[in-house]
Amino acid sequence: MTETAARAAPAPWSETAATARLVLADGTVIEGMGLGATGSVVGEVCFNTAMTGYQEILTDPSYAGQIVTFTFPHIGNIGTNGEDTETSNLASRSGVRGAVLRAAITDPSNYRAVEHFDSWLKSRGIITIAGIDTRALTALIREKGMPNAVIAHEPSGRFDIDRLKAEAAAWPGLVGLDLVPEVTAGQSYSWDETRWSWPDGYGHQNNPEFHVVALDFGLKRNILRCLASTGCKVTVVPAKTSAEDVLARQPDGVFLSNGPGDPAATGVYAEPEIRKLVDSGLPVFGICLGHQMLARALGATTKKMHQGHHGANHPVKDHTTGKVEIVSMNHGFTVDRETLPTGVEETHVSLFDGTNCGIRLAGRPVFSVQHHPEASPGPQDSHYLFRRFVNMMRTAKGLPEVAER
Repeated sequence: MTETAARAAPAPWSETAATARLVLADGTVIEGMGLGATGSVVGEVCFNTAMTGYQEILTDPSYAGQIVTFTFPHIGNIGTNGEDTETSNLASRSGVRGAVLRAAITDPSNYRAVEHFDSWLKSRGIITIAGIDTRALTALIREKGMPNAVIAHEPSGRFDIDRLKAEAAAWPGLVGLDLVPEVTAGQSYSWDETRWSWPDGYGHQNNPEFHVVALDFGLKRNILRCLASTGCKVTVVPAKTSAEDVLARQPDGVFLSNGPGDPAATGVYAEPEIRKLVDSGLPVFGICLGHQMLARALGATTKKMHQGHHGANHPVKDHTTGKVEIVSMNHGFTVDRETLPTGVEETHVSLFDGTNCGIRLAGRPVFSVQHHPEASPGPQDSHYLFRRFVNMMRTAKGLPEVAER
């Protein structure tokens, strides 16, 4: 695809010179309108099929190292606010490298809007290109896989294309890359905020039954809210916290969070500690990257996916109940189900492509899922998993279980 052939179709701003470029590692150059922050950055291009939740997506630390293409054309139309940010580490910026949009950003039309999407993108340092054929880019990713690319925004419209091509081609990609240090908390902190509800907004857990220590590999706020809403006091600790330090806090259970990058790379330091936590006998629950590293700690392997799973419409079957739930997903690596060792049972599976979406350790209070049960595409299809975790802690204390559903 040449630079001319890849040029954006006429759009409302067509009278303005193209001020952004998306340069793929194969040399393809795509022109568009620059929005958000200026400059250039390299990353892996993926696509997300969700129709809502763009602020949550762009603040999900699991997207560190990636450039997100939104397949839904109207992004930014409800503005942004301080409540929908998912980055739990308040001192951290978004992990996402950039965003790709089809249509222009309109003025916000929502009673919760506090800030225009474009100014929000600038404040968070997210480089954005708009006005391109996102359907064609998505088709390219489906055919060839997620490409490395440079996204650049320069108001003058002048770019050193040769330099950008070289930078995109030279970037090694996400395989072997540990991105958790970019998004993990710098120090431990406590969390008691509960899920949002109408008309009161977010609440607080004032009478927790259990204490959970959450290892932060790139935690999302709503995961913490779901834990608090099911009766937990949560202590968040940095990713490299040792098992001994976790256990010294005397938790009733341990949570392994979502996060970005290659689980094999992060697992170099995380897997030995996770294995110790499993051996302690405490209930352990993992999500996303936490799921992948738990599987690796138990003896399985992980591998890179062709196009990954990114969206809010993914059907997953829970073999333990026989039910199908519609879930949110965001991952480019997967647990190789063929490598699950004896004693590790597959509990969830994707009905799109059959990939593994959940495991449990036979006879032990240890389980994890690949998808995001704290998200709400179903809208609450997967919230039972937090109650499942709580029931494991209740059993450990000799308390009666609560209904999962």
